[in-house]
Amino acid sequence: MPKLSLVISVYNEERNVVPLAEKIADSLKGMDYEVIYVDDGSIDRTVQNILTIKDPHVMLIRFKKNYGQSSALAAGIDFASGDYIITLDGDMQNDPADIPMMVKKAEEGDWDLVAGIRKNRKDGFFIRKIPSKIANHIIRKTTGVKMIDNGCALKVFKSDIAKNISLYGELHRFIAVMAALEGATITQVDVNHFPRIHGQSKYGLSRTFKVISDLILLLFIKRYLQKPMHFFGKWGLVILIPGVIINIYLLILKILGHDIWGRPLLILGIMLVVAGFQMITSGIIAELVMRTYFESQQKKPYRISNIFRGGKQA
Repeated sequence: MPKLSLVISVYNEERNVVPLAEKIADSLKGMDYEVIYVDDGSIDRTVQNILTIKDPHVMLIRFKKNYGQSSALAAGIDFASGDYIITLDGDMQNDPADIPMMVKKAEEGDWDLVAGIRKNRKDGFFIRKIPSKIANHIIRKTTGVKMIDNGCALKVFKSDIAKNISLYGELHRFIAVMAALEGATITQVDVNHFPRIHGQSKYGLSRTFKVISDLILLLFIKRYLQKPMHFFGKWGLVILIPGVIINIYLLILKILGHDIWGRPLLILGIMLVVAGFQMITSGIIAELVMRTYFESQQKKPYRISNIFRGGKQA
């Protein structure tokens, strides 16, 4: 089996971290793996309890303050050295015993990402399940990525895919969609799900509004990351052209001797022209920013899957 890196973001999970580490050790016995706990600024005894784990497989990264789950996952992925990187929650609702099966699935099908689907989900129906189903439906329809359960934290990534996903803000909810944007091949499998026994859930109904706002950002990234002028320029022209037409019409009236000063139509025409120019200018600036982003970091706007020479893979 390849080396595995388990990345676990934890925040105030003092009663879960030790039993989770023990369960991982039982589930992955005989395998080459590392467990990377990333403490996201916990204010309870989470860090102290992790430090009591006398297991050479366990590593702890401690943040100075709470940065959010996306930053915690990004840090863990940066430090991971495994061929496969596995993400899971630190609340013991995911089952580490599912990991060998998921890794085997990834190897056999050469999948870049194997995502879990929480079978018989053990969460509140109205607070967690219904909002989750609605969110998953919206994400599938808007992004085209046919993920059944975007909210399941248990995922197995090929290392190169995980390390090329830019996680920031709260985009960890869309990590599978972001992997798809990197060209990842994705499959899904049923996994176990347990009720939370210790600690309190960090999610509520307010999360739904965050998901919607992050989804808007993700859709913009998907469609216009490398061509922002296509968005700003299009809408800039939609706004600018009616403004120009209105102003030409008013100019003709002025030439014919009509008084146009103070007309609401004049104000509208001027506002549309100004707004249109602002949109187009924003598009030009965004294009320059993206050019700087790719060139300064020597990034490529593409990812190569395979190279063949003479009919054989190089």
